[in-house]
Amino acid sequence: MPPIDLPGRIERSSRIDRPIRGLAKAVRRRLGPGKLRDALHGVPLGKPLHPPLATFSLGCLLATAVLDLAKVEPRAARVMLATGLGGVLPTAAAGITDWSSLHREQQRVGFVHALANLTAVGLYAGSLALRLTGRERTGRSLSFAGLAAAGLGGYLGGHLSYRQAAGANHAESVTHLVPLGWHDLCALKDLPDGRPVARRLGYIDLFVLRVGDTVNVLADRCSHLAGPLHQGRLISENGTTCVVCPWHGSTFRLSDGAVVHGPGTAPQPSFETRVRRDGIIQVRPAQA
Repeated sequence: MPPIDLPGRIERSSRIDRPIRGLAKAVRRRLGPGKLRDALHGVPLGKPLHPPLATFSLGCLLATAVLDLAKVEPRAARVMLATGLGGVLPTAAAGITDWSSLHREQQRVGFVHALANLTAVGLYAGSLALRLTGRERTGRSLSFAGLAAAGLGGYLGGHLSYRQAAGANHAESVTHLVPLGWHDLCALKDLPDGRPVARRLGYIDLFVLRVGDTVNVLADRCSHLAGPLHQGRLISENGTTCVVCPWHGSTFRLSDGAVVHGPGTAPQPSFETRVRRDGIIQVRPAQA
């Protein structure tokens, strides 16, 4: 008998799409573009913020179970449990911010992931309340039930990260697919002036923007969820030209691919350019 693919069933189910649409829209509207949303995505860190926060909270809750099983001083377990619960709010804030900018199949799994974690938090909060009133045995039982719910949430979170690649850098492979050295791309005269286009170099698609004799080249597939950057819009951010991904709004600086605004946190691979005397543009991966 084949194993039950619970995450796969969730990501294919459309029954929960209506609350997902409403909640995701409300989160995006409430946060809006700005420093808070970028911080919750993890843009200043260059990596998603939610995973380390979740690891901390879950680690504290797991440690609570170990202390309960070891039957050590009850105060130690209470302190560890309270510490884990203390990390829940920032963890949830970062998680729901990331979740609001995912694809629908990912949001379905993330929604159930959040429900499992919400159940776990309720059980753990009840456990702490019981422990503080002296009912240690019942409190420990609720903690173990909370650990089971948190385990399900963690399992679904792993599916999101490793099977559905939510939070992964979708442009990481670019540097491995382009050999070292300069490569002919196209003729300068064949590029429209001031309008981004896609050009192919070997196995990868490139975002190419010509302005006069200056050419900026980035990997075309957005590092967030592989959106086509050449279909995005150009903006000026603090006097610097940037491109906004058409799918989820990640914003990258054209000169070096640096992240200006999330949800993307990984920089976009950029390319150095030069024009030969015969007008052929050559590119090579920019040195890190």
